[in-house]
Amino acid sequence: MADLYKMALEYHRAYPKGKLATIPTKPHSTQRDLSLAYSPGVAAPSLEIASSPEEAYQYTGKGNLVGVISNGTAVLGLGNIGAEAAKPVMEGKCFLFKILSGIDAYDIEINTTDPDKFIETVKMIAPTFGGINLEDIKSPECFEIERRLKQELDIPVMHDDQHGTAIISSAALLNAMEISGKKIDEARIVINGAGAAAIASANLYLKLGVRKENIIMCDSKGVISTERENLTEEKKKFANRTAARTLDEAIAGADAFIGFSKAGVLKPEMIMKMAPSPLVLALANPEPEIGYEEAKATRKDLIMGTGRSDYPNQVNNVLGFPYIFRGALDVRATEINDEMKLAAVGAIAQLAKEKVPEEVLRAWGKKSMSFGPDYLIPTPLDRRLLHRVSSAVAQAAVRSGVSRIGYDAEKYEKFIERIGRERAFVSDKIR
Repeated sequence: MADLYKMALEYHRAYPKGKLATIPTKPHSTQRDLSLAYSPGVAAPSLEIASSPEEAYQYTGKGNLVGVISNGTAVLGLGNIGAEAAKPVMEGKCFLFKILSGIDAYDIEINTTDPDKFIETVKMIAPTFGGINLEDIKSPECFEIERRLKQELDIPVMHDDQHGTAIISSAALLNAMEISGKKIDEARIVINGAGAAAIASANLYLKLGVRKENIIMCDSKGVISTERENLTEEKKKFANRTAARTLDEAIAGADAFIGFSKAGVLKPEMIMKMAPSPLVLALANPEPEIGYEEAKATRKDLIMGTGRSDYPNQVNNVLGFPYIFRGALDVRATEINDEMKLAAVGAIAQLAKEKVPEEVLRAWGKKSMSFGPDYLIPTPLDRRLLHRVSSAVAQAAVRSGVSRIGYDAEKYEKFIERIGRERAFVSDKIR
């Protein structure tokens, strides 16, 4: 770990420092080029946009630009480290947007914990962007911040800590139930943790067909039951009438445990109490609720996933957010709604059932990978995600009436192919 720490510092401070840079996208070698790029030529597109703000998508980079915005109050694995310390993480998110989906992204760190000030700041800078990716904002403030920004802005806004995790874990849940021969509307699910990701995930599971009475949610005080007092509005929604008071009691007979909590809370004896072929998604980072080897040694019929890249079935938001925003931007969606999220879930789940390309096998050092307990969802860096998820999200935006422009499958496929080639070129150039 000490070696990794040192290597990470050297990686980030190597010249040029950080992980992002600005590059010109238009010719700039002649006087004519400069007069078009700036004064006096730049007045022409400015006047067009002044007459019709939608023209910003034609004459600027707005339509391919996402703001990655945080106040650093809930950075994964690090906690409340503040706005400035969050910058390397936000730069990293922008880096992933570019190399995976061809989307340009700026990181914006806002130095306030006041939700009203945060919201007002984002609203004031929103004209710059085609979409807003909220990141690493603590609960419960994150719920109000996202709700109001979605309501008050006409561009896609998504708090990825909530919905990215919800989308990827939903795909894993759907496929695990299929592998184990269980019906989603009959599945009993225990969710450990009641923060942003847990609440958003539980809400999306309901959209998949999971019944509310079949979800038992636990927080640091135990089971969230109807007898608990002083619950937040988000927790109240998942308060069920149950005799269970502890995780140990709640997990008996459960078909799935999905953890958004901390290392060590799930014990082998708890897994032994679960239903046949249970799913355990232990998503605490950097250490899961139970170690992979320990869990797998407990039962042979266990289906297991974590948030780590060194074990099968990594539930990683990188499978979703670059492509969800890609699809939303490409049809100029005004929001990212439930239909678009569910479309992403379906595309990710379906892709895992298809033959794995040779390049993916090589990247992961595998001779074979196929749909099953050790391959529930695609691996990060699977290039097929770009087209499959983006196109599914774009089509869902059009169907649900939140797109400003239409979707042409043939043209979109060619566009995504071009993005893929550009992505490969960027990756090769970085190497």
